[in-house]
Amino acid sequence: MAKRNRAGINRGNEDNYSLIPRGKAYKPFIMIQDVPSLGRSSRPRGIKTGRQHDFLSDLERNYFMILEFMDNVVDIREQFPLEAKETLLIAEELGIKHPANPTTKEAITMTSDFCITLGDGNSLRDIIRTTKYKKDLVERRVIEKFTIEKTYWERQGLDWGIVTEEEVDKNYSQNVSDILDYYDLNDNEAFRDISFEERDDIIIAFLQRLIDSPKTVRQISSLFEKDLHLEKGTGIALFKHLIAKKYISIDLFAPLRLDKHLRVELLVKAREIGEIVS
Repeated sequence: MAKRNRAGINRGNEDNYSLIPRGKAYKPFIMIQDVPSLGRSSRPRGIKTGRQHDFLSDLERNYFMILEFMDNVVDIREQFPLEAKETLLIAEELGIKHPANPTTKEAITMTSDFCITLGDGNSLRDIIRTTKYKKDLVERRVIEKFTIEKTYWERQGLDWGIVTEEEVDKNYSQNVSDILDYYDLNDNEAFRDISFEERDDIIIAFLQRLIDSPKTVRQISSLFEKDLHLEKGTGIALFKHLIAKKYISIDLFAPLRLDKHLRVELLVKAREIGEIVS
């Protein structure tokens, strides 16, 4: 596959913020195959966007998981390009050297790690977030690049900010990553031949056993599978699905220990599918 030329600054619609595609149609300006292996790159599939996302570090991926689980986030566009002509002008005004290709010395198109679209009622707004490990924020060159980036987005009228590992709880992001693997029950072979109506009955039955039970999730799941003649592992998959779809809530900031008793909170969505009696 041909690699993108990051040095090019006349790139049509990608040089106009308002014309850059959204949702599934968006393509990150930097993709994993465009850069040398960093060892921590990943390509999770997004639930909100329905496409593969490209992340170059654990911090980017972990922050993405937090965004993916937020109700008011409706779109996530990573490795988002800035208009090179504008960043060149800003760099000149500020007396800062513009990022360039180390081999050709050509100016490269700068990117922000995330353009996040937030939904508030009937209105949408974009904010920009760049991730960086705190130890790197003392480097002069990093600060210079961020100054260009911040100025660029201020002129676009968009809120810009830096996210460090201190704002990204590792337990939370790892737990979210785990449970989102169970977002769609169709991905679980045990549920593929079960109708949506029957699934609701199964969910209600599982919730009735789960709420206020002194047993562990693993114990509840095992008994549930035996009583309903379900495949082993179906109960745990259903438990994680219910968290992913926000039928129930647990403390995601703590390690997810299914062999320990967990406090489970029933959310509005669970009550909408039927009466839950503990």
